[in-house]
Amino acid sequence: MAAFQYRALDAGGREQKGVIEADSARGARSALRERGLSPLEVGAIGDTGAGRARRVRLATAELTLLSRQWATLLASGLTVEHALAALIEQAEHERARQVLAGVRSEIVAGHSLSAALERFPLVFPTLYRASVGAGERSGELPRVMLQLADHLEHSDALRRKTLQALIYPMLVACVALAIITALMIWVVPQVVGVFEQSWQSLPALTRIMIAVSAFIQHWGVLVVIVLSGLGLAFATALRRRAFRRRIDRLLLRLPLVGRHLRTLDATRFASTLSILVGSGVPLLAALEAGGRVVQRIPLREAVASAAEKVREGVGLSRALASTRSFPPLLLHMIANGEASGQIAPLLDKAARLQQQELEARTATLTSLIEPALLLLMGAVVLLIVLAVMQPIIEINTLMR
Repeated sequence: MAAFQYRALDAGGREQKGVIEADSARGARSALRERGLSPLEVGAIGDTGAGRARRVRLATAELTLLSRQWATLLASGLTVEHALAALIEQAEHERARQVLAGVRSEIVAGHSLSAALERFPLVFPTLYRASVGAGERSGELPRVMLQLADHLEHSDALRRKTLQALIYPMLVACVALAIITALMIWVVPQVVGVFEQSWQSLPALTRIMIAVSAFIQHWGVLVVIVLSGLGLAFATALRRRAFRRRIDRLLLRLPLVGRHLRTLDATRFASTLSILVGSGVPLLAALEAGGRVVQRIPLREAVASAAEKVREGVGLSRALASTRSFPPLLLHMIANGEASGQIAPLLDKAARLQQQELEARTATLTSLIEPALLLLMGAVVLLIVLAVMQPIIEINTLMR
């Protein structure tokens, strides 16, 4: 039997959507009429829909909710296929229905769930697919799905907190830049231009401001174009691995930014390793998947180097310590986990501790950035006011 997506009207005239199994589209329409529904549209879930679904992306929050609902349905005793059918009916957005329908079509065709997810790499990341495969092999798929939902939720919460903490400073910077630009383009020339025709020599600060204002008026657009071009060239150069490695090394050496980025990648790595090892994935395979979630190339290469040492028989904590790339907290927790045989829970605890450290450091940095931006804006505006007021004060002094 094949699976068909449908849109139909019930007895009250309300539109219903879902998935139904039948031998043909005609059989699906007949089955819908037997349920008291008037079919509007019936289409097979096939390769065309799956092809469209492979180009779809889901938001992290949407994937988190989907995983949690999926785990609940599997824990209640539903098969993977029936759980997918229920999720398709429950989904609010068409893109989610397309993805779930594509996965279900792969399941109906005889593929395993992990193999079906491999067909949708834009929706289900490497960690997700590897964990589901381990859950299928161990028979603990509902528990693994819940772990994945928790992991996605924590990662999304950290990202949202970071963005929310940076929104206000970014707004202040944009408003300050707009105000200063307006003052330099319109206010300074009109006010100070009155004194240019006088016999009085203008103060040095006023002359500097007039020169800067003239430069912005004549060359401001060109400067913006050049800076945009440089930004585009930089973004293009970042696609080259060698150039990005040099930039990552520079960022990791910076006093505050480097530690923040290192802790962020260590948190991702520890959380991924905890889920995979706890799901029964072999350590070497877990290290390979964990290396893929690390963003900075030097740290990713450190994970690959540690994996080679583990393959040679070295313990994980010693292998990671030899790279000198990861925080001591993570290394000590891994060493304790190896000694006690509880490496997965301790990795999860290390990831949570590092996430708390990131949140505290982000809050501290943003609390310092906000007053610094306000002081900088105030200083620039004060210079502009002084440049305007100095000629007026000198004229008043001469008139006395």
